[in-house]
Amino acid sequence: MAVIIVQASRLSLNDIHQTWLHLEHNLVYVVVLSAFVLVGSTVYFMTRKRSVYLVDYACYLPPSKLKVEHDRFMKHCKLMGCFDETSLVFLDKILGRSGLGEETCAPEAMHCLPPKPSMEAARQETEQVMFGALDTLFANTNVKPKDVGILVVNCSLFNPTPSLSSMIINKYKMRGNIKSFNLGGMGCSASVISVDLAKDMLQVHRNNYAIVVSTENITQNWYFGNNKAMLLPNCLFRIGGAAVLLSNKSVDRRRSKYKLIHVVRTHCGANNKAFNCVRQEQDDIGKTGVSLSKDLMTIAGNALKSNITTLGPLVLPISEQILFFVTLVANKLINAKIKPYIPDFKLAFEHFCIHAGGRAVIDELEKNLHLLPVHVEASRMTLHRFGNTSSSSIWYELAYMEAKGRMQKGDRVWQIAFGSGFKCNSAVWLALKNVKPSCNSPWEGCIHRYPVQLSL
Repeated sequence: MAVIIVQASRLSLNDIHQTWLHLEHNLVYVVVLSAFVLVGSTVYFMTRKRSVYLVDYACYLPPSKLKVEHDRFMKHCKLMGCFDETSLVFLDKILGRSGLGEETCAPEAMHCLPPKPSMEAARQETEQVMFGALDTLFANTNVKPKDVGILVVNCSLFNPTPSLSSMIINKYKMRGNIKSFNLGGMGCSASVISVDLAKDMLQVHRNNYAIVVSTENITQNWYFGNNKAMLLPNCLFRIGGAAVLLSNKSVDRRRSKYKLIHVVRTHCGANNKAFNCVRQEQDDIGKTGVSLSKDLMTIAGNALKSNITTLGPLVLPISEQILFFVTLVANKLINAKIKPYIPDFKLAFEHFCIHAGGRAVIDELEKNLHLLPVHVEASRMTLHRFGNTSSSSIWYELAYMEAKGRMQKGDRVWQIAFGSGFKCNSAVWLALKNVKPSCNSPWEGCIHRYPVQLSL
């Protein structure tokens, strides 16, 4: 543009007149060229990839009356009368090693004796979590519910009719042409799936807002039997949820916290062992629960390798990619028994949000990815304070980093989660500014107590 302006300033009136006469004699070429430029520009602007911004998000903070201390949990289990002595010993042992603290919360129906896991109680729990997070999100962003054009809700184990997305639309009186989606049965990595779906929708619908709501229901999914593989979720899963506001409006970049860079999804469902390693089923006496296979960590490790094989070339420096590629080729082509090279993802990311599925999950990823304790601190502290909140745990972890004041402009965040099916999903975000915690952060009032020392 500078060169064109300089050249144009040197033209005399006679030069301009001669140029106009030249264009008059070549009118066809001028029209064709102009049409080509116009069509090309239109196609480019209509089909170019639109940036997706994370304006803000909110995590639900349960009231203190719903807290379940370890001693209270065990006393409650004994009074229920449905667990035998072996199961009680197992529950106490697992809870002691779980990494959960004394402030995790269970839904109100599970505090009753006997518990009352009714459909109505399950609806109340879900409404309490979803509406609590959404109220905070709308208040913090000043976005009106009617301004939202896309709504994606994920909850694996509770899918009533009308759907959870319809419950939100009814509560907030959202507009009639909203694109709503309700994802069920997709496990603890469903929040990344929801973000990916919202991202794709925002590529199609211009100048729009999308909201992703991630939660899980505990009320109707407590296991009242004595199968050890199905007792584990009782010890790990707790109440929680998150609401995330995404935008493709360029004007929102200035006030947004993050920009979405990549989403990589890996599905291992074609493998029977992977497909069945997390399964909702009935035990021998007809009690329904979620069974966790002994092969879960091995399957999760294989899913992780597949996921980072795709993610690595997108985010890693070229030196790490070459080392990874050389060892991969050596193993595939010449059958050399070389230990697979695990790239140093600390060179690609400043922050890691590893799904707080349990202590073993965090330990395994810390070891396999050669991470430092500070990289998994947010995951461990989220598990300690809130328990396994399923798909929403990665948002509590992101909120932890913000509350600690660690998120600086230009930092890259890797959210990684595992889910039934079996799936491993990753989302990569770029911080657009020095991110401060939002109002009513779930860590507000308690962040000064963290990190805590965890018992071995």
